[in-house]
Formats: sequence, structure tokens, C-alpha cells
Amino acid sequence: MSNPKTKFTMNKPGFNENEDQDLFPFIGTDDGDEQLDAGELPDVLPYLALRNSVFFPTIVAPINIGREQSTKAIQKAHASAKYVAIFSQREVATEDPSEEDLFEIGTLAKIMKLVKMQDGSLTAVLRGRQRIRRKTMAETDGYLSGEVELLDYELPEDQLTFKATMDSVRDHARRAIELSPNIPSEAQMMLDNIDSSSHLLNFIASNMGITLVQKQSLLEEHSLARKASMVLEALSKELQVLEIREQIDTKARGDIEEQQRQYFLNQQMKAIQEELGDNPNKEEIERLDKAAADKDFPEEVRKTFTREIARLRRMNPQAAEFSVQLSYLEMLVELPWNEYSADNFDLKTVTKQLDDDHYGLEKVKERILSHLAVLKLKGDMKAPILLLLGPPGVGKTSLGKSVAEALGRKYVRMSLGGLHDESEIRGHRKTYIGAMPGRIVQSLKKVGTNNPVFILDEIDKVGQSHRGDPSSALLEVLDPEQNSTFHDNYLDVDVDLSKVMFIATANNLSAIQPALRDRMEIIQLSGYSEEEKLEIAKRHLLPRQRTEHGLKTKQIKISPATVKAVISGYTRESGVRNLNRRIAGLMRYAAKEIAMEGATAVSVKPAMLEDILGPAPVEREPYRAGKLAGVAVGLAWTQVGGEILYVEASLSPGKGGLQQTGNLGNVMKESAITARSWIKSNAEKLGIEQETIKAQDLHVHVPEGATPKDGPSAGVTMLSAMVSAYTGRPVKAYLAMSGEITLRGRVLPVGGIKEKLLAARRAGMKHILLSKLNEKNVREIEERYLKGLAITYVDNMDEVLTFALG
Repeated sequence: MSNPKTKFTMNKPGFNENEDQDLFPFIGTDDGDEQLDAGELPDVLPYLALRNSVFFPTIVAPINIGREQSTKAIQKAHASAKYVAIFSQREVATEDPSEEDLFEIGTLAKIMKLVKMQDGSLTAVLRGRQRIRRKTMAETDGYLSGEVELLDYELPEDQLTFKATMDSVRDHARRAIELSPNIPSEAQMMLDNIDSSSHLLNFIASNMGITLVQKQSLLEEHSLARKASMVLEALSKELQVLEIREQIDTKARGDIEEQQRQYFLNQQMKAIQEELGDNPNKEEIERLDKAAADKDFPEEVRKTFTREIARLRRMNPQAAEFSVQLSYLEMLVELPWNEYSADNFDLKTVTKQLDDDHYGLEKVKERILSHLAVLKLKGDMKAPILLLLGPPGVGKTSLGKSVAEALGRKYVRMSLGGLHDESEIRGHRKTYIGAMPGRIVQSLKKVGTNNPVFILDEIDKVGQSHRGDPSSALLEVLDPEQNSTFHDNYLDVDVDLSKVMFIATANNLSAIQPALRDRMEIIQLSGYSEEEKLEIAKRHLLPRQRTEHGLKTKQIKISPATVKAVISGYTRESGVRNLNRRIAGLMRYAAKEIAMEGATAVSVKPAMLEDILGPAPVEREPYRAGKLAGVAVGLAWTQVGGEILYVEASLSPGKGGLQQTGNLGNVMKESAITARSWIKSNAEKLGIEQETIKAQDLHVHVPEGATPKDGPSAGVTMLSAMVSAYTGRPVKAYLAMSGEITLRGRVLPVGGIKEKLLAARRAGMKHILLSKLNEKNVREIEERYLKGLAITYVDNMDEVLTFALG
């Protein structure tokens, strides 16, 4: 440049060696001679550690001095030869850099001016002279100093290639200046006035938006040709980013202009059409009007529709609200207001269809028939809210479809498992983007009638989150006194749900909100006996699986004995879901034999099951009856049905302590403590010495420790096992028991009797001990469930021990 002292900066004052900030976007250059005679320099130079950027030769820029170490170094340099060695730090956060914290290659700079600022800090205007390598380093009088070596560039051998590269660098730099909004137009003039290749490369490298490590690599490069290639590559990447940004900005400006143009044109067209009496949405609005005229709207809905369609006529079709309003009116028209399907009042036909579709479930069928009988006589009745409660696989969900077919109603199912958003029930307000009605209203639109059979599946698995409580939203849906005016947020009008027959299903009653549970009529579905499973397999599972596997009736034969073997050896469940999977395995075996081996028919015998399904996982006799003292069998209720529960008790020398294992809950632990206390107070009557109790530690264990267990039902079982361990008398073979105990020795009733009795039958038990107060529960169970079980009712623990250890 003509003026060797010209410098140019924008936006920021310069380098800041004390604060974490980016290099300002434009730095000036000095086009003077970069070469320097080593004889002009002192032997030892003060070192200035630059924290946040790299200082290049030929660059003229101010540096704000903040650290005490740097202040002393710059003052020492200014007081002597005015030369300072600048090295960049490897890590910005380092406060007191040592030798390993600084890069080895740096820049020798001369102090052009030193200014003291109002806050006491110093600003030094520095001119980069030449690249240097650090030879030594030490700390003297509170600042860093050392000897340096001047470095020259390695000149390019291929001058033609180097010139082409430099021309490309200059062209790329010009284009970058044009596209960058932060670089002033004067930079173009400076770029054209720099003749020296090394000066130009340093000027561009100092102003590029690259990382500190990349800039340091450019500073350290000895070969001028390689340095030019590196700068060109970095410039190309930066230029690509700038060009893409320019394209985005241009497109955004064009889109905005196009939107404004379309808006004005639409406004003009609307005005012309209004003058001509022509509405572009006339056909759409006429279609809605015609559809609404054929609908039997309630009075409130009719008023709302008339008001909202008038708003639609006045709206601009290009307005965002137009499509929202149109969708809302279409939803009003498509909903089945006062549209009902005719119920089937032929109760004998309904009974036959329910019996054909589902074996057993007598209580459920009786409840549905009683509802139909009242509906037939009265002509109108609020629909019942039924809750089918039972373990998985007993047919709760599929029963709803059978009910719909029997009544001649439409069927719709809504799964509530994992539902967390209250808006899924009540809908979103139509002012929100993407608003839609709740799933209740959407389901009514889907089936097209206002009295379907509506299955609310897995109602015990409804969740709760910051989006609201769906269980509380269901209160209005499932309350017969309220659901005639169910309010959906999207529709903003009342919907009559009183004619809908809601049937909810659940596995666990305690997981349902009490207020919600109070609004439903609970019908308990128990598990199936082995005889019922056999009948279900014959009537439903075998024909269905045969059809699904592409087999004909003559191609496969599965005898009742084989099905019995599958039920007893491969399933131990309340429902038939696992049995269905096992039968599917038999069908796959038959299909393979026919397709691959050329068999014309396959007959599956019980002896073949182990080869087809593998070893039987269910053991029929899991204990050696009557041989081991301290083991008793209890009955437990779980969410998937009844189970038998083994309680083991053993004695060991000790101090009369009680240890309990098996992942027991607090209630079961308290039952064990109660049983031990009763034994101590009745030891003489039981024939147990007090010294034996004091000198022996009692260990009570319930196997399958990975499964949590709790409840009062194991009280009699624990006491029987303990007395058996103390007396050495084994518990009677094939005996299972269930009941809560008290310190007085009374046996209290427990719940889940039917599930427990079915579990006892599946396990091969023959004798059952229950509280006398549970006798009424047993009388409600059909005789077929009790086949093979001898039930003894007891009132106190004396009767239990007399029977169990007699």
C-alpha cells in the first residue's frame, strides 16, 4: 500500500488477550518489509501470551492488555527496543501460561503506540514484523521472556502454479468481501493494493472466520506454496457458506414479496367477485348447507352451525383461519346427531349368539340380557357402564364385539393403555394449530351412529402427566347422569353419550381412580377351568388357528387328549392366550409336514408334544407330598389370576430369632410375626417346649424371591408351616389353604376365592381350607369349578392344625 502505516478495523477495538471473545471481522495490514535483521533485536525479548487469536506478520492492530504479566511485558518492551514476541495460548482458560501452554511458533511485533485507558488498562497498537520460533523461556520480574529465532518462508519452486493459486485466492477473497455484510467496501481496495504474496496470505488468514488451531497452522507453515493452498481451501469453504446464506436470503425475500403479491391480488379478486355477485366458495358452502339441511341437529348445534357458516362466507379463502373453520363445520355435519341403529330385541337370538361366541361368562351374559329386557319393555333407558374385570386372556375385549353383534349395534374400540393427554378425551380448542376433537367424538364419527357399543380397553392403565389427568376427563364420559351433555373442547357444543353402551376392561381394580371406579358396574371375570379351556379350544381356538394356517379339517387331527396334555403341561394361566399360542405351534408343525414332507394328513398325539413344543414347562407335582415337615401350600391372587404359594419353615440353633426371606411385603411379614406370637402363647397346647422356641431360630421362606409378594391371605399357611417345623409333623398331602389370622387364633375371610380355587385345581390340589366366612363366596361359584376339590371351612387355628397336621 502507499501508506505503510495504514490500518483498518471494524466493530471491535482489536485483539483482547484477557477476555474470551472472537477476533473482530476485519484487521488492517502493513505492506512494509517483513524481513528483519537479527542484529536489530535484543538477545532476550519480552513474551506476550495472546489468549483468543493468532497475530500474523504485516498485521497492524491494537491489543487490549489486561493481565498483570502481560502489562509488565509490554511496558518492558516499550521502554527498550519496542519489540515484543507474541505467542498464542493453546487453551483460552489458562490464566498464567507456562512454556507448554504456548505454541512454539509466534510473531515478532513492534509497538507502534501504547495508550493508557481510563480504567487503568493498556492498549498497544502493534505491527507484525516476522515469524519467530521460541528457543528459550523464563519468567523474569513477573513477566515471560526468552530468546527467539527469526523464520523465513520457503519460496515456491513452481512459480506458474503458485501464481495461479494466488490469483484464485485473490478472486475468492474479493467474492467473500462482496457477500459478507460485516466487511466494508474499503477492504476491496486494500486487497488490490497488496503486492507481496506473503503479506496477502497473512492479511486474509487474519480476517477469516476459522478456528485458532487452523490459524496457528497457517502461521506455522514454512512453505509459501502450501500456505497459499491452505488459505485457498479455507476461503473456498467460507465462500460456500456465504453463497448458501445469500441464496437463502434471496429466496426468503422473494417468498415474502410473492406472498404480498398474492394477498393483494386475492383482495382485488374478492372485491371484483363481490361486485359481480360471485363467491368462489359458493359450491363448498352450498354443499355444507345442503348436508346440514338433511341432518337432525339438536337446537343448540343448529344455532352454532348457522352462526359459524355465516362467518365462513365472510372469510378470505387465503386466510389461515378459513381451513380451520371449514374443517370444523365439516366435523359438525359428519357427526351422527340423533342417528341410532335399531336394537335387536329377540332375546333368544341374542342369547344364542353370545353362547356361540363365548363359552362360560354367564354373569356377563345375564347382565346384558337383563338390560335388553328392560330396554324392550320401557323403550328408553340410560346405557349402563360396565367394567369387565379379570386376568388377561379371558375374553374381556372380544366379548364387547360379541355384545355389539348380538345387539345389532356398531362396534368401536378405544385403547387407553399409556394415555397421558387429557386432550385425547376432551379434544383441543380449535384456536390451536392442528386442533382436533377428542377420540370419543372421532370414534362416533367413524361408526356413524350415536348408540354404538364402545369398548374402553385397559382403563386401569391410564397415565397422568403435565398434560392433565385423562382419568378425570373420563368421569364425565362414564357418568350416566352427566354424559348426556358431554362437552368436547373442539366442538364447543354438548354431545349426547347417554345412548352409547360403554364397556370398560381392566386387569387391576386398585389401579383405577376411586371416583371413576364408583361410576361403573363391576363384573368379575374369573379364569377358566381345564374343562372350560378344553371346550374353548374345541369350539374356537382350533378352528381359528386351522384357518389362519391354511389347513383343512381333514389335514390335521388333534385329539381331546392332546389338547388336555397341552393345557396341563404347557399352560398354567387363567385365560387361554398362551393355550392359543401353543395350538398355533401345533398347526405350524402340521403345515411344515404337509408342505415339506408331502404328508396328506397329520395326527398330533400326546407323546409327540415334547418333540413339537419342547419339554413341558409346568410340573404336575412340584413337591413330594407328606414327606417333608415345615412346608405348606397357600393360595394367592394376582393380576393374571390365582396361583399356589409355597411357604417353607426351618429351625436352626440360635436365640429364638425370626428371619423372613422371599421378597415379602409388609403385610406378609406382619402375618409371620403374628403367627410366631400365637405359637409362643399356645406352645403348651401344641406340644412345643418353650425352651425349644428360645433355643431355635426360625427361618420362613417363600420361594421365587424375584417376585414381590404381599397380602394377608398367607397367614394360615405360615402358621401351619411353622407349627409343622416345630413339631416335625408334615402338612397333609395335596392340601392348600388361604386365610388371615389374628392373635386370638381366628381365621378371617379373604378375597379372590374363585381364582384361588381354579389355581388349586390346576396345581392338582385335592383339599382346601378356607374361613367359614368365605362359604358364601364359594356358594356363588358354579359346581363345575369345584369338581375334585374337598373344601373344609374353619373358624380358628386349632381347627386348621387339627386338619392340616392330623
